[in-house]
Amino acid sequence: MAVVFTKGKDGKLEELGRTEVVMNDLNPTWIQKINITYHFEIVQPLIFHVYDVDTKYHNVSVKTLKLTDQDFLGEASCVVSEIVTKQNRTLTLNIHNNGRGCGNLGTLTIRAEECVASKNVVEMTFRCSDLENKDLFSESDPFLKISRNVETGGFIPICKTEVVNNNLNPSWKPVCLTMQQFASKENPLLIECFDFNSSGNHQLIGKIQKSVAELETLYQTKSGASLSFPGSREKVLKGRIFVDKFVEKQVYSFLDYISSGFELNFMVAVDFTASNGNPTSPNSLHYIDPSYRLNAYQQAIMEVGEVIQFYDSDRKFPAWGFGGRTPNGSISHCFNLNGSPTDFEVVGVEGIMSAYTSALHNVTLHGPTLFGQVINKAADIASRSVFCNEAKYYVLLIITDGVVSNLQETMDALVKASDLPLSILIVGVGNADFKAMEILDADNGCRLESSTGRIATRDIVQFVPMREVHSGQIPVVQALLEELPSQFLTYVRSRDIKPLDVSQLPYA
Repeated sequence: MAVVFTKGKDGKLEELGRTEVVMNDLNPTWIQKINITYHFEIVQPLIFHVYDVDTKYHNVSVKTLKLTDQDFLGEASCVVSEIVTKQNRTLTLNIHNNGRGCGNLGTLTIRAEECVASKNVVEMTFRCSDLENKDLFSESDPFLKISRNVETGGFIPICKTEVVNNNLNPSWKPVCLTMQQFASKENPLLIECFDFNSSGNHQLIGKIQKSVAELETLYQTKSGASLSFPGSREKVLKGRIFVDKFVEKQVYSFLDYISSGFELNFMVAVDFTASNGNPTSPNSLHYIDPSYRLNAYQQAIMEVGEVIQFYDSDRKFPAWGFGGRTPNGSISHCFNLNGSPTDFEVVGVEGIMSAYTSALHNVTLHGPTLFGQVINKAADIASRSVFCNEAKYYVLLIITDGVVSNLQETMDALVKASDLPLSILIVGVGNADFKAMEILDADNGCRLESSTGRIATRDIVQFVPMREVHSGQIPVVQALLEELPSQFLTYVRSRDIKPLDVSQLPYA
């Protein structure tokens, strides 16, 4: 019998499940599956214990077996991401028993399967006509919010469109809804049309309830449905909603791409501006504590790097600094963290940590805070990867203590990079007012616009101030990485990029 554990926050083993007992077999294949929830944004350790169950217990439910009454044969361990990044999501580990020497105790092979009810999605394109104007000096800036009816009553949001500015007859980009999101084609969906306000106080223009099946009928009959406005007596509005496109298709999951060989390549850029404080002072954000307590920069590197490193096969990470005076006397906004004039890559998370510590002794803190050059450098690497048709997606971590000095330059770089296989994670450390940084993180539904008027293809930025995360007891890495799988999927799906070998997928 095999028993699967994970480690709790206190370091103690927590049992996740047990297989059945396979009798009289030194090469057992277990059928019982152990269900766990996969979280991309955290490291999930798994510990496997293998037991020889005494014959007298063979008719006893495995759940009631006392493990101390069985013969412990050995154990193996890994993290979930090590399994899902392997081809066929299969990993073989050596079994060991630290208490009995290092003899050959056999191997344990683990296979992961995704428990997804359906890979089917519905792609729809919505359009509205004759919307009521909610703005005084211009026309409304409408967007749609789609929510699903839940058994307990009420609705939960599942999807939002982008904002269309100054338009009472808007058309939105296609939205994709998975079967998991809408549950069934007969389940009611609440579609609300809002006028976007930068204050976050969006005004309801009108709403409608329709199931996916009813939306399909609207598409087939090329007819519109009237929006209504809630009140003591619900008011039917002149404004109507149309479905200009309705396509059912199969999509691939994040794990489908990762297990087929797609990689996430980690990059990091560290702020060397003077506002961090003298690194030799204990009050500095760059202070290296002799007692090995990590500063905020080290903490962000470790937490994000430890998660992403499993998705990068060679673990060679580009690492840069910005805003510092380098040993040659020049102020640079993109210099190699390891001090090399040519090679910007370091090996492993430990390599980044080492290069960062070394740079603090060789680089003088200066300023101003400019991200443009490191974003352009990361974008250049991602662009070359596209040209070479590599199955790679890049993740740039920028750690900074201050608000960017030239916001428009940064927005221009981000808009330009939004076409590439690149996501940018920004961690704000220290006590600066980071409100202006929220503009870069387009979570309000308004995409970034460059100085030439070009709109970002997609949202590629996630910004998190470290102090807010820690006060809420949420690991910074979790808040930073939770959007990454969906940003990855938005990129590959928009280009109709499929996993490397679709025939190898379990349901193909």
